[in-house]
Amino acid sequence: MTESSTTVVVDIRKLWTVFKNADGENIVHRDLDLHIERGEVLSLVGGSGTGKTVLLRQILGLEKPSKGIVEVLGRAPGELSAKGAANVGMLFQHGALFSAFSVLENIAFPLRELKLLPDELIRNAALVKLQMVGLQPRHANMSPADLSGGMIKRVALARALIMDPPLLLLDEPTAGLDPESADSFCDLLRGLHRELGLTVVMVTHDLDTLFDLSTRIAVLADHKVITSGSAREVITYPHPFIHEYFLGGRGQRALEALHDKPAKAPPPPVGAGH
Repeated sequence: MTESSTTVVVDIRKLWTVFKNADGENIVHRDLDLHIERGEVLSLVGGSGTGKTVLLRQILGLEKPSKGIVEVLGRAPGELSAKGAANVGMLFQHGALFSAFSVLENIAFPLRELKLLPDELIRNAALVKLQMVGLQPRHANMSPADLSGGMIKRVALARALIMDPPLLLLDEPTAGLDPESADSFCDLLRGLHRELGLTVVMVTHDLDTLFDLSTRIAVLADHKVITSGSAREVITYPHPFIHEYFLGGRGQRALEALHDKPAKAPPPPVGAGH
């Protein structure tokens, strides 16, 4: 399989993840299959210990599965060269910004590490991404300690996009944000997904974010993906976790809000002034 010959961006087949501990072996994934198509916003949901973030790290190449196949654009993550690593951007749960770096230095960091471009070009690229996520040039020299939670998420997103990756991984993108900031961040992600043609894989516990952004939901339980589809398709699958997660009080309220929510006007073009 090659990048040019398939619409499958992430292909996971017969994946096992086994961790050893004092009590023996903990099987997290067993014969897990997952295929993610180009342009999807695929959300991973599951109970504690089902290995959602572990799966993100395996797609990124930070962890290796015990056995099985993980391919990103036709290649194993561990085989990606420094240049190939630009295929995947990652937004970590708490931003993971470098506290000693300014906002612009954080965004520019992946490009600087490559040592292939002149400083002025790197700075200009970082400024473009800064404005792409809704921040202003005046924020460029701020320290992460001076940023709000929403601004930290936006800077971390700009850094994830600095290499123009076709695949973006999001770990709890709205965690810790107030409802207004979470809605604003979802609007930003929706606009970037459309304008940049991104494929997105997201882990989130926030049902509003889940229903707002996902084009498909994959449910992890019993060591594998038990079902996937739209929200309304997934909730019909007979499983205790799905009944508790989607059909409990919080899930019902989120589904009702999704149904009642008016259609949103298209966001402004990426990079437009804010």
